[in-house]
Parts: sequence; structure tokens; C-alpha cells
Amino acid sequence: MATGFVFRFREGGGAPTIRTITAKDTETLTKGDLLNLETGEVDLAATADTRIIGIALETKAHTDSTTTTDVIVDADAVYGLVDANARLIGATLDITGATGAQGVTTSSNKDVVVVANSSASEETLVRIYPTRHALGGTAS
Repeated sequence: MATGFVFRFREGGGAPTIRTITAKDTETLTKGDLLNLETGEVDLAATADTRIIGIALETKAHTDSTTTTDVIVDADAVYGLVDANARLIGATLDITGATGAQGVTTSSNKDVVVVANSSASEETLVRIYPTRHALGGTAS
């Protein structure tokens, strides 16, 4: 069962960079949702989005271009998630699911990349695929 993404560490070390960003749409964003940056505002990320920024750090109902949310924005941030599949380091996966229930699935769009081997009973560790990250693949 998909339950969203949880920050685990930065590949380069250090604490996560947190930014407060305005929400693009009137929608609820859930803690652990991957978010996409569009015209300087965030909304729920979906597969094939090209400016995925990071995860929401709070659950909140947002109003279009009015309310804000805290987001981890580091390109080297690694996230863990429940995924009942064995994964190999370097495998690419796609984002799937609605707010509060995002997970990963077989890749056609290369949204995230696996950073460590895992069995079906272990947490899957991923980071945003470099060409999909809103900051162009550089750590902030």
C-alpha cells in the first residue's frame, strides 16, 4: 500500500533544505507527497512532470495562489517509501497515486531512481531523477 515518501538523507550529507512555496491549485497536499514546481508554485507531482521539486512536509488544504506549504527542495534528497517489490540500484520508476497515497510503479517516464537495492519486504529508497528535478539536478 502506497503511503507517500519520507525524507531519509541527502546523498551529499547535511540537513534538508526547506523552502516555503505557494500552492498553485486549490487542493489538499499531504505530508509525503512529491510536488511539482509550475510557474513558481507547487502542485501534486504526477508521472512525466518535468519540474519535480521534493516532498511536502505538512498536510494542508490549499487555496489557489494564496496558501503556502513547506517543501524539501534538495536534488540529492533520498526518500523512503513502502513498495512491495524488490528493487535494484539504478532502476528508474514512475510516480503513481493521488495525494496521501503516492507510490512508485514500473518506469516509462523515469520520475525517480532507486539508490539502494531492496527486497520486497524492505523500504525502497529513491531520489528524483536528475533531469526531472526542478533545480536541474543540482543540490540546493
